[in-house]
Amino acid sequence: MKTIRSMMFLLVIALFTACQGIPGRDGEDGLDGEYIVGSVFEVEGDFLPSNDWTLYFDIPTTINVLPSDIVLTYILWEVDGNTDVWRLMPQTVVLPEGILQYNYDFTQKDVKIFLDGSLDLHDLLPAEALDQVFRIVVLPADFAINTSMDLTDYNLVINAIGMDKMPVLKLDKEISLEK
Repeated sequence: MKTIRSMMFLLVIALFTACQGIPGRDGEDGLDGEYIVGSVFEVEGDFLPSNDWTLYFDIPTTINVLPSDIVLTYILWEVDGNTDVWRLMPQTVVLPEGILQYNYDFTQKDVKIFLDGSLDLHDLLPAEALDQVFRIVVLPADFAINTSMDLTDYNLVINAIGMDKMPVLKLDKEISLEK
């Protein structure tokens, strides 16, 4: 009888210990009580020979980009009535003069947006190079692993990270870097 009681006691302790779960408060990620959220900011710039057809923007210090995060860049492709049409970069345009590509790369601290292609970039029209607007979305790894999400759909992405009702931070300056 004593052996059965001891075994039942050990079984109850094992069950309670197994149900403890991962440390952290409910609804939080367990990383010092910080919530994981995405961020969006908007930048604008001109692709010119003087900047080697490249724009550099610092990621605002209020946005923490983790090594596992993905930074997506969308270009304002057109305005259809009152609706902005955003396209995920890279975007390739076939012109009579050749191929033009809007592309980007990023680090945890900045985003570089650049033009590339088979045509002479000096022949670009102002609409193709000047006053270009971009939305940069920092997508937490938790969302990035959701392979069913269509990352090309800007509105779907910002809805998923809860930024659809938030104002977009607009940066007013490009940084000058000799990278």
